[in-house]
Amino acid sequence: MAAAGCTLTIAVMALFFVGVFGEEGWSSATATFYGDSNGEGTYGGACGYEDIAKQVYGVETTALSTPLFNDGLGCGACFEIQCYNTPQWCLPGSIRVTATNLCPPGGICSPPNKNFDLTQPVFAKIAKKEAGNINVQYRRVSCAKAGGIKFVLKGNPNFLLVLIYNVGGAGDISSVRIKGSNTNWTPMTHNWGANWNVNAELVGQSLSFQVTTSDGRSVQSDNVAPSNWQFGQTYEGKQF
Repeated sequence: MAAAGCTLTIAVMALFFVGVFGEEGWSSATATFYGDSNGEGTYGGACGYEDIAKQVYGVETTALSTPLFNDGLGCGACFEIQCYNTPQWCLPGSIRVTATNLCPPGGICSPPNKNFDLTQPVFAKIAKKEAGNINVQYRRVSCAKAGGIKFVLKGNPNFLLVLIYNVGGAGDISSVRIKGSNTNWTPMTHNWGANWNVNAELVGQSLSFQVTTSDGRSVQSDNVAPSNWQFGQTYEGKQF
């Protein structure tokens, strides 16, 4: 009986995973690469991640063309990508990457094209780099991240800007709420990339966050930052 129950639980979890991340099918796009064989050029970008390597994304990253970037709401999403229908260039297997930047409109990254601009070492895992650009199939997958969600606090006493990264699960954030130890829960506004802001005086209060991802799941991290938190510091919350 226990074995049957375990099997049912696994089946339900598998159906949930397929429904949320669309792993039952693939979509078509293209892929290009930038930088050198060491993955140089992964710092900064339109998501606001300041040091990709230190912020646990490494070189397994991609810049997204405008339709996939979704005005920055695509930041943090994870994709599985495989070379497709280009036998002279394709290599077997697939890669998993996190979205960390925008591929600026122009050429193959112009709307409505869906393109993944990969780091060179990641591109080289699925295709010969001489190809330049390739046809690919992609699908959303769950993001497996070590440790909790990270919150970098910036701004001034009347304006708090929070960079949120290392988000597991769906990875891309759809909404954020914040609570000071002396305030109620307040919705934050999407500012740019993975940055969210609130116009409030929160200095001297411990801070809690509710992060909701694109699949509708939420995680609440209470008292992430103590009452003596400082601008420029990074604090760690719970994880999906």
